[in-house]
Amino acid sequence: MSGEAIVAAYVFVLAIFVGFEVISKVPSTLHTPLMSGANAIHGIVIVGAMLVASAIPGPLGSVLGFLAVVLGTANVVGGFVVTDRMLAMFKQRPGKRQ
Repeated sequence: MSGEAIVAAYVFVLAIFVGFEVISKVPSTLHTPLMSGANAIHGIVIVGAMLVASAIPGPLGSVLGFLAVVLGTANVVGGFVVTDRMLAMFKQRPGKRQ
């Protein structure tokens, strides 16, 4: 394994730990609004994952890049789903008037 691949794997593992620590410290009342704002950041993560997949030769770069793209895409889709559900809570129901 080349030195670049080792550094990329090291950064990938550290990113997992840092991401987990950051997200686990967010209170649940703030999680939904922050998730809708984080979708743009996850889009950048997906682009970065594609760059990692193309920069590291061999199967390790492809596997790490593919995994990062899949997880980043799941985060983006989940953020939009949660945001949609949150906004639906504030819509007025057709039969009810205040």
